[in-house]
Amino acid sequence: MTDNVVGNHYDKYGTRNPIARALMSGFIGAATSLYRLAAADTVLEVGCGEGELAQTLLASGPAPSRFEITDLDIGRVPSELPAPLQARQASVYELPYADDAFDLVVCCEVLEHLEDPEQGLREVARVAKHRVLLSTPWEPMWRAMNMARGKYLTDLGNTPGHVQHFTRRGLVELASKHLSILQRRRPLPWTMLLGAPLR
Repeated sequence: MTDNVVGNHYDKYGTRNPIARALMSGFIGAATSLYRLAAADTVLEVGCGEGELAQTLLASGPAPSRFEITDLDIGRVPSELPAPLQARQASVYELPYADDAFDLVVCCEVLEHLEDPEQGLREVARVAKHRVLLSTPWEPMWRAMNMARGKYLTDLGNTPGHVQHFTRRGLVELASKHLSILQRRRPLPWTMLLGAPLR
């Protein structure tokens, strides 16, 4: 089975572009509001990239007693992380945790990189005890915005590494196979969901 796909080709957290910064502010605002609603004592972020989202969520509070982050290439994660963040290498398809191991599992900007997003989401829901926080780019708006800024034109605006393309309805339909959808956010150009694992 194909493993996680690394695909962060643009430093969206560190961008100086004022439009991109405004868009990221909306994304972070939506993510932190759902994170606070989950009020989790134990948290796992799957597909953490360089760890920016986890550190942002941690700083927004409340502080959990345990917060692990996983990535296929753990070398991308800073060697020094604020407590209680702990990083480890793991595949989204085979998470090395027991069922119901974390109150909240965060899986933002991951599913679009997976050859089998349903299998990845199944694993995410398996290790989540109470809540799952998901996000994906909103298609076709994502690609249209890329093309408007002159990026990836030969691929019709598709960001390198994106092998799945989710409309708002498409993400809800996939998520509903494994989650009861509790909250929805639409920070342009993303779709973000908070759900409870189906048991």
